[in-house]
Amino acid sequence: MSGATEFNKLQTLIRRLRSYKPNVLSSQENFPGKSSAVLVCLYLGDDGELHVILTKRSSNLSSHSDAGEVALPGGKRDEGDSDDVATALREAHEEIGLDPSLVTVASVLEPFITKQRGMSVAPVIGFLTEKEAFKPDPNTAEVEEIFDAPLEMFLKNENRRAEEREHEGQRYLLHYFDYKPEDKQKNFTIWALTAGILIRVASLVYQRSSEFLELKPEFWNQPKI
Repeated sequence: MSGATEFNKLQTLIRRLRSYKPNVLSSQENFPGKSSAVLVCLYLGDDGELHVILTKRSSNLSSHSDAGEVALPGGKRDEGDSDDVATALREAHEEIGLDPSLVTVASVLEPFITKQRGMSVAPVIGFLTEKEAFKPDPNTAEVEEIFDAPLEMFLKNENRRAEEREHEGQRYLLHYFDYKPEDKQKNFTIWALTAGILIRVASLVYQRSSEFLELKPEFWNQPKI
């Protein structure tokens, strides 16, 4: 695929995603808990497929639930953040050294409401149109490793497993995706909320549902595709 073709492919996708209108009933402003945002940063890999940038959180984090887990760059909203985009870009810059000027923001999706942790998480979809300009610089206090995974993987049954859980009498599935990047010597497991966000983004980007039954938890408060 030529450089011009890749650029046109990305621009077409960005325009389509910018036309997406989130469900206002799921607005973060209607949730009284803590607000946060994550950056779903996509780029076209050498294989011509979309990839998403992920991190493995530091094992020394004070938050036991996040320590050592795979996550999207992001975090809680600061008082100085004007909106979810500002939060996601600031956190990505602090965590992995991603210059906000390199990111073309395409859309902000309905937040995932995690009532168990009293937090809403808004996915911000952005694109790196010049991947070579990004020089990863992990903040070692927060991030142990930076890697990427193919976005379409989160719609496929390959390398996926699921556990059935129950919350307040409602059954749901917790999905796990195992992935080994070519430039890494180990597997990473993407699961729980991060997996749920990436399933949602992949469904929107590729305009199709997953090959597997999602059975989302109601407390995520997400609209159906």
